[in-house]
Amino acid sequence: MKRGLRSSQFSETCNANGTNRRAFLTNGMVAAGAATIGATLLPGTSMASGREEEDHAPITKGDIAILTFLSALEQVEADLWIQYAELGGATNQGLSTIDLELNGKKIATGLAPNYITALEVLDGDMPQYIADNTDDEISHHRFLNNYLASKGAKPIDLGEFATLPPSKVSGVSQTGRLTNLKQLTVDTTWWMRYRSTIANPDFGGTFENAVPALAKGQHPAIPVDDGDLILNSDGSIPNHLQAIANTAGFHFAFIEQGGSSLYPALAQKVTNLEVLRVLLSIGGSEIMHFQTWHDKAGNATNITDGDLSFPNLNSGVDPNPNGTSVNPADDFQTNLIMPEPTLFLNAKLGPVSIIRPTSTAQGGAVASVVSFVDDGLFLDPATNKNTGIVDVLMRLAEEADEARRRF
Repeated sequence: MKRGLRSSQFSETCNANGTNRRAFLTNGMVAAGAATIGATLLPGTSMASGREEEDHAPITKGDIAILTFLSALEQVEADLWIQYAELGGATNQGLSTIDLELNGKKIATGLAPNYITALEVLDGDMPQYIADNTDDEISHHRFLNNYLASKGAKPIDLGEFATLPPSKVSGVSQTGRLTNLKQLTVDTTWWMRYRSTIANPDFGGTFENAVPALAKGQHPAIPVDDGDLILNSDGSIPNHLQAIANTAGFHFAFIEQGGSSLYPALAQKVTNLEVLRVLLSIGGSEIMHFQTWHDKAGNATNITDGDLSFPNLNSGVDPNPNGTSVNPADDFQTNLIMPEPTLFLNAKLGPVSIIRPTSTAQGGAVASVVSFVDDGLFLDPATNKNTGIVDVLMRLAEEADEARRRF
């Protein structure tokens, strides 16, 4: 500031000349980075003017790749949640009816009352939560596609891969689906991961399964046909039907913990602030889903159905044969659903409660697709091989993971 010039005069002078500090910094950055901006702009887009120019970098091809992949994965999630809602979703919410729709067509819900009864063993509100989660995932895919179109990019539609047979329970539409919920191999290491105070998957941490038997073999999370819905002669729920509901409970959390990591992992790669806002806003709802299902999975009853056993996780005993947990009481206790503080960035900083993982390697796009493949979601029962959707998802995932923040 010049000697003898009052601050008010300085402000007026700067405003008159258009050379305030913010403008100087902005103009300097634009001049210095013009070549980079030109190289990263999506064809057909340009930087906004006025205040938008101050606050927003352009939408890059990397941003579009991330949005496209997320829309594709949300379509996959919408598909599997629709199947859960058809069989176990609520038919009304209070005085209002459930109004789930996909592409303008109403989705029938609650078609398997005995399955609902088994789900309600985990929590009486399970049917409502299932319907809500389904609605959320449909909205995520729809919004992301609309957003892509608004930016001149091509929306994604995986409908050509909807060839997998759904449940044969009476009333279920026999249209092809993207996902198979009848032959799942469910990873439950997320349970111990969020209870560990000393390990983080982003820094080499490994974890045991909470339900070891779910991680082996293939298990249905929905009733395959009406035969799975028959109750015992005394009206009680047979172990097989309860095992299906328990499997669903853990599968719900498995799906949503993946989204809880995926969105922050990809958010670190976006350039445009509005795109960042989209990822943070949708990603937050995925975390809310995970927290809900994490809590409900802990209510799964201690039963055995053939080779599938659901252990008592509050016994203080490691449920894994030759388990390595040094503190099984804390590592598996059912009501410890808040993320325990653990290692993050640098051990010298001390433990902190966080979502984990958030690295590309452990929680990024490719890692997410691999986890879905390992889960058995795309397995065609007719061929015992994955459908062609995997190749498409992997290509989109690689493009998303390769995105880099430009500013």
